[in-house]
Amino acid sequence: MKKEYFIGIVPPEEYLERVQQFQNRWMGNVGVEPHITLKAQGGLLPDRRWLDGVKGVASHFRPFSLRLGEPAYFGETILYLTVHSPDLFDLHREIVQAVSPSPEEIRQYFELEAYVPHLTLGKELNPSSIREGVGKPELEVMENQARRELAPYPCIDVTSIRVYELNTEKKQYEPLIDLPLHTG
Repeated sequence: MKKEYFIGIVPPEEYLERVQQFQNRWMGNVGVEPHITLKAQGGLLPDRRWLDGVKGVASHFRPFSLRLGEPAYFGETILYLTVHSPDLFDLHREIVQAVSPSPEEIRQYFELEAYVPHLTLGKELNPSSIREGVGKPELEVMENQARRELAPYPCIDVTSIRVYELNTEKKQYEPLIDLPLHTG
């Protein structure tokens, strides 16, 4: 069985539910709960040896705030909410350093200098993906409705990070472990 992982930040429950309800109007299986991607799959090997390094980063990184913002696109196929926080870039960099993905994986997953923090709202249909998608016209409608329905965009206090594992039978990512940030 194929093991895949990624690391994210989950919005507070109330906003998480708003985004889930928003997404569910267009897509059936989104494949994962709404989250802000912190570290993509590159270097997160099935043996989970990387997990100790990630736990180490979380145990010393102080909680911080981030702000969600206006919708934007990756190309024309992925709609997301922007994320603003200098601390998020620092946490991303430390996690990537702890995991040590190859330079090819860093490029493939747009990490370090290419990192764009985001909360995905929808994506164009891709038959090979675990997620269901929509067409371009629906993405435009989603964008306009997101501006009305998901605003005001919240400021989020980040006190933990979540590691997700792919459940291949259900074709979705599920929470594996929540790692609290340093509070001492």
